[in-house]
Amino acid sequence: MATSSIFSNIRIMDPQKAENFAEALDASARDPERVPAASVIPLVANIEEIRKFMTVRTGKDE
Repeated sequence: MATSSIFSNIRIMDPQKAENFAEALDASARDPERVPAASVIPLVANIEEIRKFMTVRTGKDE
């Protein structure tokens, strides 16, 4: 299974290696290499905009 490798216990005995591992995790969280493929879709909360969108989607004219 592809995800089984992320569910393993890591045991680091050398303090310097533990520090390097923690720094690598922090750096990965701050500056990920992966860029999202799609932009974030904005949340629509205005009831009139929702009705307009649903009218276009369903093809109903009101």
